[in-house]
Amino acid sequence: MARRIGIIGYEGVNALDLTGPNEVFASSLAQGPDGANAYQVMCLSPDGGPFRSGSGLRMAAECSLAQAPEFDTLIVPGGPGIRAPQVLEPIATFLRERAPTTRRLVSVCTGLIALGSSGLMDGRRATTHWRHVGEVAGLYPRIRLEPDAIFIRDGAFATSAGITAGIDLALALVEEDLGPTAALAVARQLVVYVKRSGGQRQYSEPLRFQARAAGRFADLAAWIPANLGGDLSVETLAGRVNCSPRHFARLFKEAFEASPAEYVEALRLAEAAERLVGSRANVDAVAASVGYASGDVFRRAFERRFGVSPSLYRARFSSEAAA
Repeated sequence: MARRIGIIGYEGVNALDLTGPNEVFASSLAQGPDGANAYQVMCLSPDGGPFRSGSGLRMAAECSLAQAPEFDTLIVPGGPGIRAPQVLEPIATFLRERAPTTRRLVSVCTGLIALGSSGLMDGRRATTHWRHVGEVAGLYPRIRLEPDAIFIRDGAFATSAGITAGIDLALALVEEDLGPTAALAVARQLVVYVKRSGGQRQYSEPLRFQARAAGRFADLAAWIPANLGGDLSVETLAGRVNCSPRHFARLFKEAFEASPAEYVEALRLAEAAERLVGSRANVDAVAASVGYASGDVFRRAFERRFGVSPSLYRARFSSEAAA
């Protein structure tokens, strides 16, 4: 019998938070042992009526929360509308009432606000979009937030970072239910990684840099990532923008809330993580390719940032391991 997946929509939902997991579970390749689709996906809304996403996409719900049947898994997408009392209160109440009879409760991005409001996440590990970590921590201090995770599973609860991370989490749940072969087939159909490497930092920090880069810093947004194996000292970077090293360092930190050295290290380690997963080069060669003269220094920096050694990271996230 197909597992019933309920995805809760509302006015102001983030469309991809809702449609991403929907596509994973509704995939024709997510099949049970009998060859039939393993999931039945149903969209709900607080009152059962249609709703618009934050980007203006009009969506229809199949039923209201009050009319909803039992579910194997309930998913709350994020979006700016989740903060509205007329949205948050009925969803939080629904989650609290359904928790005892639902195998998994899932949030994507700021959908964690609804789980937090329900009180179900007190004392549990969770994650959300890096931009909203401070907000969620202030609202629900008893949640044990891990800001750099793509997704986290804590008992019956699963939470993910922003937007496309909902797809990562949904694939992990398919793997849990149907095994790695099925999850890999769905990932290939959707043209996404079955297991994305690294954490949110490698996505948020380069994007933050590019978004803020303007004026004399604009060219650095493209030049630094293209030259990670070279000399990226403050003196070199300052020379690129015709500025004294001391003045450059001050302006850079004011603009990006990180020193040039901290930011360069973040880019180098993020790229190293990608190369560890995508190639068979040894760890020292990867270290040298992103600008580390010492393999030992690289290993210490990598473990400090990702919490595991480069070798263990490769074993966990390589395509061979995923297959």
